[in-house]
Amino acid sequence: MEGLLAILGDEQRLLVAKQPASAVDVAYGDHERHVLDIYGAGSQNGESKPVFVFVHGGGFLKGDKGGSERWYNACVGRMAAEQGWLGIVINYRLAPDFTWPAGGEDVARVVSWLKSNVAQYGGDADNIILCGTSAGACHVATYLQLNPGKTDITGAVLLSGLYGITPLDDRDTLYYGDAAGYDSRKPLPALISTTVPLFIACTELDPERFQKECIGLLQERLQANHILDRCMLLSGHNHYSVAGHLGTSDTRLRDEISSFVSSVTGY
Repeated sequence: MEGLLAILGDEQRLLVAKQPASAVDVAYGDHERHVLDIYGAGSQNGESKPVFVFVHGGGFLKGDKGGSERWYNACVGRMAAEQGWLGIVINYRLAPDFTWPAGGEDVARVVSWLKSNVAQYGGDADNIILCGTSAGACHVATYLQLNPGKTDITGAVLLSGLYGITPLDDRDTLYYGDAAGYDSRKPLPALISTTVPLFIACTELDPERFQKECIGLLQERLQANHILDRCMLLSGHNHYSVAGHLGTSDTRLRDEISSFVSSVTGY
C-alpha cells in the first residue's frame, strides 16, 4: 500500500489542489461515521449534475473517505468532479461493532439523504450512481439486496467485490457472521435479478478470489438475463490501485465508467 501511495502520490496531490472539497463531514445520519464529503458542487451551465457516490473498501473493518491530507479514496470524488459530476465520498459504520447488513443500511441512508438534499449542491436527485470497491462494493450490493425493485438509483459500479460466488473467509465472518448463515445474507440473488444497470470490474492483479467473484457474477447474470453487462478486467492494476489510480493519467477505467454513467443518465 505504501508503494502505491508513493507511485500515485504526485498526480493525486495535483488533483487535490485542482479539486478541493466543496463540503466536508456533512452528516447523513446520527452515528459519528455517518458523514460524507462533496466534490464539484454547483450547477453546470445552469443544469444539475449526475451524482456519483463512492463507498470505500477496507475489509469491513477499516477505511475512510480521505480528504485534503489523505487523497486515497477521496480521489474518486475528485475524479467525479473532473468529469462534471457531483462527487460524494462517504464513511460508514465498521465491523466488528456493526455487522451485516449495516453497510447496506448506511448506503440506503446516503441515498435517502441525497434525495432530499443534493439539489442544493447542484446534483440531480433522479440520477444517482453508486460505486463501491472491495467491501464498499459489497455494501452497494447489499443496498440492492435490501431494496429490491426500487429505482432510487440509476446505476451501480462494482469494483473487485464479494457477491456470494466464493465461500467466506475468516475475516468476512466478522461482518457477515457465521458462514452457515451466508446463503441467506449474500447479495448474489439480488444482483442477478436487479434491473438496475451494473458495471462490473476487477483487476489483473486482484487476488484470484475477487476475479472469480467478478467473472462469476457476470456469468450468472448472463445465464439468467441473456445480457452481458458492461465489464472490465483492468490490466496492470491490483486490489488497491483499482480505485486509488482514478484521477490520474491512466484513464482507462475512468473512461469506461464515464461511458457507463452517460449511458444510464443521459448526461
